[in-house]
Amino acid sequence: MANGMGGKVALVTGGTSGIGKATATALAAMGAEVVVIGRNPERGEKAVEEIRRDSDGKVSLMLADLAVQAEVRRLAEEFQERYDRLDVLVNNAGLIQSKRTETPDGIETTLAINHLAPFLLTNLLLDLLKQSAPSRVVTVSSGAEGMGKIDFDDLQSEKRYRGFKVYGTTKLMNIMFTFELAERLRGTGVTATCMHPGAVNTSFGAKDRGPFSLMFRAFKPFMRTPEQGADTLIYLASSPDVEGMTGKYLSDRKVQTASREAYDEDLRKRLWEASEQLTGLEVTA
Repeated sequence: MANGMGGKVALVTGGTSGIGKATATALAAMGAEVVVIGRNPERGEKAVEEIRRDSDGKVSLMLADLAVQAEVRRLAEEFQERYDRLDVLVNNAGLIQSKRTETPDGIETTLAINHLAPFLLTNLLLDLLKQSAPSRVVTVSSGAEGMGKIDFDDLQSEKRYRGFKVYGTTKLMNIMFTFELAERLRGTGVTATCMHPGAVNTSFGAKDRGPFSLMFRAFKPFMRTPEQGADTLIYLASSPDVEGMTGKYLSDRKVQTASREAYDEDLRKRLWEASEQLTGLEVTA
């Protein structure tokens, strides 16, 4: 097991806590060189020290605020300067908030971090992923995607903002992005999958003071540990059993059926084009 990922490089966003940290620890323990993305230098360094201690592996920290597109671009550039390969990209960073806020780019924050950041980062790293093939892109979605509904006339929830619904919509976008990416990458040796971790007891949503946070606290004793929540994520990132699997949504290591919209090719293409516009990205793939 220890050398299952030997010689491979993995990048984990939101890797300083929760299931991202559990995933980084497991991949490093399997022998991968793991790069963890965090926003806060002190917290990031502390997390990386803990991951190194628990995995006895090679782990480093790169800093970026994924809410800011210029930082996502800088991160992709710096990563490609430092590393000549990328075997696994784990898009894990996410948030939920009860009040609508905007990023410095003027984009609704949940949309920016949960969907546009992984969309932009993945596309900027695609050439490296293709060069490193067989390689994998694994994105963390959520069962909340069932509550999501994409309104192309109000992608930024300016007309009406309900935190949990907006979160669910971005998680639906994660699945649509994964399915569309898988189609676009057919034949390249790069696979794209996504997963639902289950209800996990982490600091996720802790800063939020809305009704979601009260519900979250009430259910905490019944929730999974970060390690349990990360199990399917680690499986998709590392297991030879899923080599070549692409365009799938999993929970508890089993393929699940997502919302109807995720299978609508026209909707997926429309979301992709809208995402290109919102990130200023022209994709040739």
